[in-house]
Amino acid sequence: MQVSTCMQAELLNPTRQRLLDAAFRVCADRGLHAATTREIAEVAEVNEVTLFRHFGNKEKLIAALFEHVLASLNEPLGETEPEGHDLERDLMRYAQRYHEMLTTNEALIRTIIGETRRHPEQARQVMCEAGRSMRERLIDYLRTAQEAGLVRDDVDLGPAIDAFTGMLLAGMLRRTGFKKYIDYPAEDYLTTVVDLFVRGIAAPAPVDKKRRSA
Repeated sequence: MQVSTCMQAELLNPTRQRLLDAAFRVCADRGLHAATTREIAEVAEVNEVTLFRHFGNKEKLIAALFEHVLASLNEPLGETEPEGHDLERDLMRYAQRYHEMLTTNEALIRTIIGETRRHPEQARQVMCEAGRSMRERLIDYLRTAQEAGLVRDDVDLGPAIDAFTGMLLAGMLRRTGFKKYIDYPAEDYLTTVVDLFVRGIAAPAPVDKKRRSA
Protein backbone atom coordinates (compact mmCIF):
# COMPACT_ATOMS: atom_id res chain seq x y z
CA MET A 1 0.00 0.00 0.00
CA GLN A 2 1.26 3.44 -0.90
CA VAL A 3 1.73 5.92 1.96
CA SER A 4 1.09 9.60 1.34
CA THR A 5 3.70 12.24 2.14
CA CYS A 6 1.45 13.54 4.90
CA MET A 7 1.13 10.09 6.49
CA GLN A 8 4.88 9.49 6.18
CA ALA A 9 5.54 12.76 8.02
CA GLU A 10 3.18 11.71 10.81
CA LEU A 11 4.84 8.30 11.15
CA LEU A 12 8.21 10.02 11.53
CA ASN A 13 6.86 12.75 13.85
CA PRO A 14 5.01 11.45 16.93
CA THR A 15 4.45 15.00 18.24
CA ARG A 16 2.58 15.97 15.10
CA GLN A 17 0.49 12.81 15.39
CA ARG A 18 -0.34 13.58 19.04
CA LEU A 19 -1.48 17.06 18.05
CA LEU A 20 -3.73 15.66 15.32
CA ASP A 21 -5.20 13.10 17.72
CA ALA A 22 -5.80 15.84 20.27
CA ALA A 23 -7.39 18.10 17.67
CA PHE A 24 -9.71 15.26 16.70
CA ARG A 25 -10.88 14.75 20.28
CA VAL A 26 -11.27 18.44 21.12
CA CYS A 27 -13.01 19.39 17.88
CA ALA A 28 -15.37 16.42 18.07
CA ASP A 29 -16.27 17.38 21.64
CA ARG A 30 -16.41 21.18 21.41
CA GLY A 31 -16.79 21.99 17.72
CA LEU A 32 -14.39 23.71 15.35
CA HIS A 33 -15.14 27.24 16.50
CA ALA A 34 -15.02 26.57 20.25
CA ALA A 35 -11.89 24.42 20.13
CA THR A 36 -8.80 26.43 21.03
CA THR A 37 -5.16 25.81 20.22
CA ARG A 38 -4.35 26.04 23.93
CA GLU A 39 -6.77 23.24 24.81
CA ILE A 40 -5.56 21.09 21.91
CA ALA A 41 -1.96 21.58 23.04
CA GLU A 42 -2.88 20.64 26.61
CA VAL A 43 -4.61 17.45 25.50
CA ALA A 44 -1.56 16.59 23.38
CA GLU A 45 0.66 17.34 26.41
CA VAL A 46 2.79 19.89 24.57
CA ASN A 47 2.99 23.66 24.83
CA GLU A 48 1.11 25.94 22.44
CA VAL A 49 4.33 27.11 20.81
CA THR A 50 4.96 23.53 19.67
CA LEU A 51 1.53 23.44 18.03
CA PHE A 52 2.24 26.66 16.13
CA ARG A 53 5.68 25.38 15.09
CA HIS A 54 4.10 22.32 13.49
CA PHE A 55 0.97 23.87 11.96
CA GLY A 56 1.28 27.66 12.02
CA ASN A 57 -2.28 28.39 13.16
CA LYS A 58 -5.56 26.76 14.08
CA GLU A 59 -6.97 26.82 10.53
CA LYS A 60 -3.96 24.93 9.15
CA LEU A 61 -4.19 22.43 12.00
CA ILE A 62 -7.86 21.74 11.22
CA ALA A 63 -7.08 21.38 7.51
CA ALA A 64 -4.28 18.93 8.35
CA LEU A 65 -6.67 17.01 10.58
CA PHE A 66 -9.11 16.46 7.74
CA GLU A 67 -6.31 15.62 5.32
CA HIS A 68 -5.20 13.00 7.83
CA VAL A 69 -8.72 11.59 8.16
CA LEU A 70 -9.14 11.30 4.40
CA ALA A 71 -5.58 10.29 3.53
CA SER A 72 -6.37 6.59 3.28
CA LEU A 73 -8.79 7.31 0.43
CA ASN A 74 -6.12 8.91 -1.73
CA GLU A 75 -4.71 5.64 -3.07
CA PRO A 76 -5.52 4.84 -6.70
CA LEU A 77 -8.78 2.91 -6.93
CA GLY A 78 -7.38 0.55 -9.53
CA GLU A 79 -3.88 -0.40 -10.60
CA THR A 80 -5.05 -2.12 -13.78
CA GLU A 81 -5.16 -0.77 -17.30
CA PRO A 82 -8.46 0.87 -18.37
CA GLU A 83 -9.58 -2.31 -20.14
CA GLY A 84 -9.24 -4.17 -16.87
CA HIS A 85 -11.33 -1.82 -14.77
CA ASP A 86 -14.07 -3.53 -12.81
CA LEU A 87 -16.40 -0.70 -11.79
CA GLU A 88 -18.46 -2.72 -9.35
CA ARG A 89 -15.43 -4.26 -7.64
CA ASP A 90 -13.42 -1.04 -7.42
CA LEU A 91 -16.34 1.14 -6.31
CA MET A 92 -17.37 -1.44 -3.71
CA ARG A 93 -13.87 -1.35 -2.28
CA TYR A 94 -14.01 2.45 -2.28
CA ALA A 95 -17.46 2.43 -0.62
CA GLN A 96 -16.27 0.06 2.11
CA ARG A 97 -13.24 2.20 2.92
CA TYR A 98 -15.27 5.40 2.77
CA HIS A 99 -17.91 3.91 5.09
CA GLU A 100 -15.19 2.79 7.50
CA MET A 101 -13.69 6.29 7.51
CA LEU A 102 -17.11 7.90 8.07
CA THR A 103 -18.02 5.53 10.90
CA THR A 104 -14.65 5.90 12.62
CA ASN A 105 -14.93 9.69 12.51
CA GLU A 106 -18.67 9.96 13.12
CA ALA A 107 -18.42 12.37 16.05
CA LEU A 108 -16.16 14.77 14.19
CA ILE A 109 -18.26 14.59 11.02
CA ARG A 110 -21.46 15.36 12.92
CA THR A 111 -19.67 18.28 14.54
CA ILE A 112 -18.63 19.63 11.16
CA ILE A 113 -22.18 19.32 9.84
CA GLY A 114 -23.38 21.31 12.82
CA GLU A 115 -20.68 23.92 12.27
CA THR A 116 -21.89 24.59 8.72
CA ARG A 117 -25.02 26.20 10.19
CA ARG A 118 -23.25 28.37 12.76
CA HIS A 119 -20.00 29.12 10.95
CA PRO A 120 -20.69 28.12 7.33
CA GLU A 121 -17.72 29.67 5.55
CA GLN A 122 -15.05 28.32 7.88
CA ALA A 123 -16.53 24.81 8.02
CA ARG A 124 -17.20 24.61 4.30
CA GLN A 125 -13.70 25.76 3.46
CA VAL A 126 -12.16 23.14 5.72
CA MET A 127 -14.31 20.31 4.32
CA CYS A 128 -13.91 21.32 0.68
CA GLU A 129 -10.15 21.70 0.87
CA ALA A 130 -9.71 18.47 2.82
CA GLY A 131 -11.89 16.43 0.47
CA ARG A 132 -10.63 17.92 -2.79
CA SER A 133 -7.86 15.36 -3.37
CA MET A 134 -10.17 12.43 -2.67
CA ARG A 135 -12.82 13.77 -5.06
CA GLU A 136 -10.30 14.49 -7.81
CA ARG A 137 -8.86 10.98 -7.47
CA LEU A 138 -12.27 9.41 -7.96
CA ILE A 139 -13.04 11.71 -10.90
CA ASP A 140 -9.75 10.66 -12.55
CA TYR A 141 -10.63 7.01 -12.06
CA LEU A 142 -14.09 7.37 -13.59
CA ARG A 143 -12.78 9.55 -16.43
CA THR A 144 -10.32 6.78 -17.34
CA ALA A 145 -13.16 4.28 -17.24
CA GLN A 146 -15.19 6.68 -19.40
CA GLU A 147 -12.41 6.82 -21.98
CA ALA A 148 -12.30 3.02 -21.94
CA GLY A 149 -16.00 2.91 -22.83
CA LEU A 150 -17.12 1.55 -19.46
CA VAL A 151 -18.92 4.73 -18.31
CA ARG A 152 -21.44 6.64 -20.42
CA ASP A 153 -19.98 9.68 -22.21
CA ASP A 154 -22.91 11.86 -21.14
CA VAL A 155 -22.35 11.34 -17.40
CA ASP A 156 -21.28 14.54 -15.63
CA LEU A 157 -18.71 13.06 -13.25
CA GLY A 158 -18.74 15.82 -10.62
CA PRO A 159 -22.46 15.59 -9.74
CA ALA A 160 -22.36 11.80 -10.12
CA ILE A 161 -19.59 11.47 -7.53
CA ASP A 162 -21.33 13.88 -5.18
CA ALA A 163 -24.48 11.74 -5.42
CA PHE A 164 -22.47 8.57 -4.75
CA THR A 165 -20.59 9.88 -1.71
CA GLY A 166 -23.75 11.65 -0.51
CA MET A 167 -25.59 8.32 -0.36
CA LEU A 168 -22.73 6.82 1.63
CA LEU A 169 -22.71 9.74 4.07
CA ALA A 170 -26.49 9.63 4.49
CA GLY A 171 -26.31 5.90 5.15
CA MET A 172 -23.71 6.33 7.90
CA LEU A 173 -25.68 9.13 9.59
CA ARG A 174 -28.89 7.13 9.52
CA ARG A 175 -27.28 3.90 10.71
CA THR A 176 -25.43 5.50 13.62
CA GLY A 177 -28.36 7.74 14.55
CA PHE A 178 -31.19 5.18 14.23
CA LYS A 179 -29.34 1.91 14.61
CA LYS A 180 -32.10 0.00 16.39
CA TYR A 181 -34.58 0.80 13.62
CA ILE A 182 -32.45 -0.64 10.80
CA ASP A 183 -32.93 -4.35 10.19
CA TYR A 184 -30.22 -4.98 7.59
CA PRO A 185 -26.40 -4.96 7.78
CA ALA A 186 -24.28 -2.06 6.55
CA GLU A 187 -22.78 -4.28 3.83
CA ASP A 188 -26.24 -4.68 2.25
CA TYR A 189 -26.63 -0.90 2.09
CA LEU A 190 -23.18 -0.46 0.52
CA THR A 191 -23.89 -3.17 -2.05
CA THR A 192 -27.18 -1.49 -2.97
CA VAL A 193 -25.59 1.96 -3.30
CA VAL A 194 -22.80 0.63 -5.54
CA ASP A 195 -25.26 -1.38 -7.64
CA LEU A 196 -27.54 1.64 -8.20
CA PHE A 197 -24.58 3.90 -9.00
CA VAL A 198 -22.92 1.49 -11.43
CA ARG A 199 -26.22 0.81 -13.20
CA GLY A 200 -26.71 4.56 -13.54
CA ILE A 201 -23.32 5.40 -15.05
CA ALA A 202 -22.34 2.22 -16.90
CA ALA A 203 -22.16 2.35 -20.69
CA PRO A 204 -24.51 -0.01 -22.53
CA ALA A 205 -22.99 -3.36 -23.36
CA PRO A 206 -21.88 -3.57 -27.02
CA VAL A 207 -24.28 -5.38 -29.29
CA ASP A 208 -23.00 -8.65 -30.71
CA LYS A 209 -23.31 -8.09 -34.50
CA LYS A 210 -23.30 -11.84 -35.28
CA ARG A 211 -26.09 -12.49 -32.80
CA ARG A 212 -28.10 -9.49 -34.10
CA SER A 213 -27.79 -10.63 -37.75
CA ALA A 214 -28.88 -14.12 -36.78
